[in-house]
Amino acid sequence: MTNHENISHPLRCGVVGVGYLGRHHARIYHDLEGCELVGILDVNDAAAAEACEKHGCKRFESLEEMGAACEAVSVVAPTDLHAEVALPLLEAGCHLLVEKPLCASTEEAEAIVNKAKEHDRIVQVGHIEHYNPVMTFLEEAVCAPRYLTVERLAPFQPRGTEVGVVLDLMIHDVGIAMALVDSLIDRVDAIGVKVLSQTEDIANARITFVNGCVANLNASRVSEKKAREIRVFQESGYLSLDFMNQKGHLIEKAATGLERKDVPVEQGEPLAIELAEFVRCVHLADQPKTDVHFGKSALAVALEITKLIRDGWEK
Repeated sequence: MTNHENISHPLRCGVVGVGYLGRHHARIYHDLEGCELVGILDVNDAAAAEACEKHGCKRFESLEEMGAACEAVSVVAPTDLHAEVALPLLEAGCHLLVEKPLCASTEEAEAIVNKAKEHDRIVQVGHIEHYNPVMTFLEEAVCAPRYLTVERLAPFQPRGTEVGVVLDLMIHDVGIAMALVDSLIDRVDAIGVKVLSQTEDIANARITFVNGCVANLNASRVSEKKAREIRVFQESGYLSLDFMNQKGHLIEKAATGLERKDVPVEQGEPLAIELAEFVRCVHLADQPKTDVHFGKSALAVALEITKLIRDGWEK
């Protein structure tokens, strides 16, 4: 991999899929120092025209054309298309930021891992909460957690329903738990309910780690409210943080009992932080913290949770 410590030119970037989320990737690349938004690819004429007009970029007609013109690409297509978009772009020599989940199956994940290795390309997986300033605080404050519980709730929208709520939403928290606990998984239990789609819309998973820590994850995409909250319990006390509003508090043992402190979370747009980190990693040939191996591991656990839910329906 070329080391770009002497950054001589802006990174030529592209975006596949400029819908609800992809248009923000395009906006950030357009504004981000050290990169140039060369163009986008989208089957939707209206979305493509809007992005090109807003950012003065090109609309590519094919993955081959994009791969020839771009050095780094965000893959923001539906999950079930990630592999068929990512593999030709890696073949063309592009570094990729693939939105989470990495793809839809372990076989596709293995193919992406192998293709990235073959062409010595960076693949960063868009586990956006790992770039949220709340996670930055948690990574410093959490040591030897014994129990954590996470709630991720969202109102229903048809976007994203090509997969169940586990791959759509809960996979964020699977990745967060794996990173904070830093232990192998011993067992997983899960239940889920279909409400408005053909896959699970509400799910609960209990992950027991080899070191004894337990993570209890709740996700719903049929909620009346939005929430992205985590509580982590350890011997020194516990932390309660809000990923959405980037605030929280911790309760610590003190000489007089328990003491509450507000958490000093620095505000920031997680997607902008994530893309800036991707660009930095490509320029410096550095390894992203949510690299392709991390993405593959989180996907494997999410797929196991999904299988447990669906096996439960057949009993």
